[in-house]
Amino acid sequence: MTTLTDRTEDLAILERLNLDYNAADQASDAERFRTLLSDDFVVQTPGVTRTRDEYLEYIAGPRPFKDLALKESRVRFLGEDVAVIHGRARYTVIADGSVQEALYTDVYQRRHGSWLCVAACAIAPGV
Repeated sequence: MTTLTDRTEDLAILERLNLDYNAADQASDAERFRTLLSDDFVVQTPGVTRTRDEYLEYIAGPRPFKDLALKESRVRFLGEDVAVIHGRARYTVIADGSVQEALYTDVYQRRHGSWLCVAACAIAPGV
């Protein structure tokens, strides 16, 4: 049975992981992503679906944006071992200098005592 203390701790962990995910994205930090993503991770972004390995390769390349800033996020628990994070971020597209916003949904699952991102979907114009 999950207690309020457990849920508070899980919420703090997931909020930190969300910040880490966004920071790793901005920094092209594929090594950090290796620790955040499950082996069966899948991500969808406009026009493409990538596996974990494909995403790690993609993320290691230069980012098409700068100044990524998290504007809002909300964690929802779906049972004891699954959580969904809905978020909104703002960034500047390097190619044209336009400021854009992205919406994203990340799904985390607790596996062997650790929270891992198992799926992500981003609606991100300009990138």
